[in-house]
Formats: sequence, structure tokens, C-alpha cells
Amino acid sequence: MRIGILGAGGMAAALGGAWTVAGHDVVIGGRNQGRAEQTARRIGAAGHGSLVNAAGHGDVILVAVPAAEAPQLVGSLAGSLAGRTVIDCTNSLVPTSDGPMLNTGGTTPVARQLAGAAPDAHVVKAFNLCHVSIWTLRPPTFEGVPLAVPYCADHAEAAAATETLISSIGCTPAPCGGLERAAYLEATAALAIGLWWAGQQPRTAFPLPAEAPPR
Repeated sequence: MRIGILGAGGMAAALGGAWTVAGHDVVIGGRNQGRAEQTARRIGAAGHGSLVNAAGHGDVILVAVPAAEAPQLVGSLAGSLAGRTVIDCTNSLVPTSDGPMLNTGGTTPVARQLAGAAPDAHVVKAFNLCHVSIWTLRPPTFEGVPLAVPYCADHAEAAAATETLISSIGCTPAPCGGLERAAYLEATAALAIGLWWAGQQPRTAFPLPAEAPPR
């Protein structure tokens, strides 16, 4: 699969590296061409270039820039992103004395902001719950169980593309509904990161039930 990555930082390198190892065609795009080239070389990506280059390359586009910058960036590239799957892995958080809190004013989740900025793109919320280091594991498994990757998507083809990317790095897709539910993934990230900062293990709060709950 052809993947364009907007950004050249930690998440771009970690997820881009995992996808490159899985055989995908990855191009890193950034404002700083030197950094984009450095990241691309480090992970063995197919190429690097500007943000416009990356947006035009991929069947799937990963938005891996700070959450505060993402809506404006995606809006500026809306024409290039039309018809493409755009994956939002960002978390808009601000530290407080009680732990990290969502920094979206309690209104629209980042993923919905991106969908509004590029209405002809197919936005998906995914890959936002784990620290960057988890995506460097080959594969990410814990106690012999593959990592589950929750995602929210409205578009069937975008959901299928996201599941392909999740499965290709040895993880298990976990569909969580449409983009309206992206707010829950973003809030879960705030909760999980707060638990990590407090020295806790978030996964211990979600044990497998003895019996499957009714649907």
C-alpha cells in the first residue's frame, strides 16, 4: 500500500518504520526537508519530500503532526486529500495537576476537526492510544497476545485500508464505530496516559470478562 506521512517526528518514524518493514511504500513529508530525509533514511522509507509530496503519494495518509497544527495543515492540503484515507493518530492533551486533560475545549474531537477541514477525505481515528515506543516492537505483542488497535471510521473502504495497515504489523484491528465515537478514543488516551504517569498499568483496568456481555 502507498502511504504518505505528514510529519517527520517520533510517530512518523515509528509507524512509518513498521509499515516499511511490512512491505508498504512509505514517503515521509515535512516542512523541514532535512529532517524528512533523515527520518526516511533511518526507517528505510521509499522516499521523502514536502508535505504536498506526501499528501499526493499515498492511498493512505497518516497525520503525524502536533494536534494543534493538524486541522489547519489538513485544510491546506484538502484538495490533495480528496478521496484518500486520512488517519489521525494525534492526541490534543494539556498537563494539569490531575493529569492530562483534553485540550479541545470539550467540543469537537481532533478527528472531526480534520474531517471538517477536508470534507472529501475519509478520516479515521487510530493509533493514538500507545506510546511511540510500542510501534517500534516487531510485532507488538504482550503476554503472547497481539496488540489490539481501536479505530473509528465512517467510510467502509477507509476502514478496510486501516485494518490492512493494522494487521500488516502484527496487530489486531478493533473497530469502535463511526467517527462520532472518535471522542471516546481521544478521552481514553487522556485516561491511559494519566494512569501511566501515575505509575499504573491501564490494561489491568480492562480484564477479560468471564462471559461476553450482551450486544
